[in-house]
Amino acid sequence: MEWRCRRITWDGGKPGLRWEGGRVSPLAYGRPLAFRAVGVRRCPGARGNPCPLAAAVPGRATGGLCPECARLDRAHSVAADTVADDPQPYRVYLAWFGPGMTKVGITAEARGGARLLEQGAVAFSWLGRGPLMAARRTEEVLRQALGVPDRVAYERKRAARHALPPAADRAREVEELYRRAREVGGWTETLEPLGFAPHDHAGAFRLDGLPPLAGTVTELTDGGTVAGRLLAAAGPDLHILAPDGRCLALDTRLMGGWVLGRAEEGDGFSVPVAPAAAVDDPDEQGELF
Repeated sequence: MEWRCRRITWDGGKPGLRWEGGRVSPLAYGRPLAFRAVGVRRCPGARGNPCPLAAAVPGRATGGLCPECARLDRAHSVAADTVADDPQPYRVYLAWFGPGMTKVGITAEARGGARLLEQGAVAFSWLGRGPLMAARRTEEVLRQALGVPDRVAYERKRAARHALPPAADRAREVEELYRRAREVGGWTETLEPLGFAPHDHAGAFRLDGLPPLAGTVTELTDGGTVAGRLLAAAGPDLHILAPDGRCLALDTRLMGGWVLGRAEEGDGFSVPVAPAAAVDDPDEQGELF
């Protein structure tokens, strides 16, 4: 039986790998992690629908979808601003990923903090709640007024996790952004403001004491192996201590669509890795999941 990977999940605030069909394998910090990619990477489909073509997709594509499924995925995405009539309440949040790296975003209230875990936000605070379009307008107003983006590149997030300031400093930076956001006029007329309450994910991600980042996996390949010990997980990324002592990051979006088999004892880290300073993200699509 083939187990084809989908991507990481943060159900219940803990990381796991979701497989085609819905099964989830929990990921345990400090434990060995080893697998071999097998065959051809196939599009896993979108919005719960299998890809009708079982199309092959490039190994370096972080989206992991064929063009048709990617269009379907974005056509029903709040993050891509293609949904305007969702009646459920939304929340505006202020997220912190590293010194000087903050963003404003929105998420469905029913999801709680799951979206912040998926994005790899180390710290955050809620700002307000209300209807979708009011939250969307507030997001845009604050982006312009505060000079903060609506997304932060994954390679910048990864690097920042390996040299985090103390938790108090992280909370202080979020609180300052919250104070500035409350001073921006107008948005409180359509959204209910929420009091500042700092949340920190360094413990959930297990980020304390990470060694320097040596490199990032650029793609999986047929027969290529990943082997090591799982040190941390944040957003879509796994931070792995390889057998040769390097701390490497694996973006689980690169795993989607691969059949993953058991690695043999003694297998090393044989998939392509780019040095940390040289990593780019040619297929970056933002935080749409």
